[in-house]
Amino acid sequence: MSTNKLFFGDCLEILKTLPDQSCDLIYLDPPFNSNATYNLLFASPSGKNAKAQIEAFDDTWHWGEQSAREFRDIQQNASTEISNTLVALIDLLGTNDMSAYLIMISNRLIETKRVLKETGSIYLHCDPNASHYLKIVLDGIFGSTNYRNEIIWKRTIAKSNMKNRMPNNHDIIFYYTKSSNYTFNQSALYIPYDEKNLPITTKQKYTHIDSNGRRYRLDNLNSASSDRPNLTYEFLGFTKVWRWTKERMEKAYKEGIVVQTKPGTIPQQKRYLDEQKGIPIDDVWTDINPLNSQAKERLGYPTQKPLALLDRIILTSTNKGDVVLDPFCGCGTAIHSAELNKRTWIGVDITHLAISLIEKRLKDSFSNSKFEIIGTPKDYESAIDLAKRDKYQFQWWACSLVGAQPYKGKKKCADGGIDGQIFFEDGGIKKILISVKGGMNISVAMIRDLIGTIENNKADIGIFITLKSPTQPMKVEAVNAGYYESKYFPNKEFPRVQILTIEGILNGTERAVFPESMQGEYNFKKAQREKIDNSIQKNLKF
Repeated sequence: MSTNKLFFGDCLEILKTLPDQSCDLIYLDPPFNSNATYNLLFASPSGKNAKAQIEAFDDTWHWGEQSAREFRDIQQNASTEISNTLVALIDLLGTNDMSAYLIMISNRLIETKRVLKETGSIYLHCDPNASHYLKIVLDGIFGSTNYRNEIIWKRTIAKSNMKNRMPNNHDIIFYYTKSSNYTFNQSALYIPYDEKNLPITTKQKYTHIDSNGRRYRLDNLNSASSDRPNLTYEFLGFTKVWRWTKERMEKAYKEGIVVQTKPGTIPQQKRYLDEQKGIPIDDVWTDINPLNSQAKERLGYPTQKPLALLDRIILTSTNKGDVVLDPFCGCGTAIHSAELNKRTWIGVDITHLAISLIEKRLKDSFSNSKFEIIGTPKDYESAIDLAKRDKYQFQWWACSLVGAQPYKGKKKCADGGIDGQIFFEDGGIKKILISVKGGMNISVAMIRDLIGTIENNKADIGIFITLKSPTQPMKVEAVNAGYYESKYFPNKEFPRVQILTIEGILNGTERAVFPESMQGEYNFKKAQREKIDNSIQKNLKF
């Protein structure tokens, strides 16, 4: 596991391919069982985004053939403890949506235990709808003795419209380890002191402020032992058993660290607040804010978690070079944190949309990020296979090949054959429409339809992406559509309708032609460039 890897596919199947005891930390943020459908918003340059919503994922789980099959697999192959636990839970709950959710999570947690090192840790992010059941499952898989914390992350401020119950404004993160011997960096669990967040007890303790504005308290210099002849000497009129040698004491006095508050008083040591570790963090995390709509790191992905949350988890439970695994990586915050903190990482997601977003995020944020993408089509045959298995995943993947944002996704509505769109600036905001065809039956009528769609939507260019090579009449129809005239590139030709084959895009012989240098951030929000060698990173000892 020396190479960063990004897998497309069901994490259960991917986990089964990973070696035993190959990961130091596993963070899981699976879709919650909250009966919600999450849309990913791609805003157009005008700020209107309703038409550009695509269904990123649906976290509603239903008991069916898949759930029953995975339940049988657990009964036949898992340990007696977890098998008995799940049988009892299913007997209690019945074969319903919650049971389906628990079976799905349990089957994957069983595999995470196998790939986790003996010194490793696992964090499961969940909400209160299922957390009480998930803790029972985790106890059954990892053992109750390996339970470390139930972390409460307060993600929102309580709303005033309480209606008939108190608002739910927190997530739960269960923290377990594989054994009693595990990585735990206490240094990562302190909030640096500053005047804005000082507890009252700290202010009462550190009452002094020097001429430079540094807050400090005075502490005695007595030795912990009364029998230390080498530390017994006279200093400023007092003979005592001191904490330091005489040489060190005299040096500290000259530097102003040892002081007498009044003539004739016992010398004391200045302890500066900014030299202390900070405020210790407990299992209730209120200092990490959720990502609001104005947050710089926000990419628009539903349920995106703040980078600070994953930094804390990764820095607490891993060291540099350790392997971090995220089986439900979404838009890749855990992957981003692992890369930033110099950990090796493995990410898995079941949608090509997530894979393409993570790939772009890493390239935008890091100048030399190196990783391998596994499971996405690399050749014509694998592209055909994807189109046969899932037309929506194929469409999302094909759109990513030309840098287009997906359009509407699985929503059942008249989209006019639009599968993606690209915005660019060329004397005003311009639009390109993408039409993807994964079947073998294509015709000139499809090109005519695309031309009509371009006109109806007041777009400027249309790109037709196809698995099958276009016919001659299709090529002629595309040429007859004419050219887009660019304000910034007056001497360059941009065909108004362009036909690209998947095979040509993959082998590099075909590409979309448009004023792409003027795209700005109209299509995907660009992640901020990270400065890896900043002072914080240089000082990390773990």
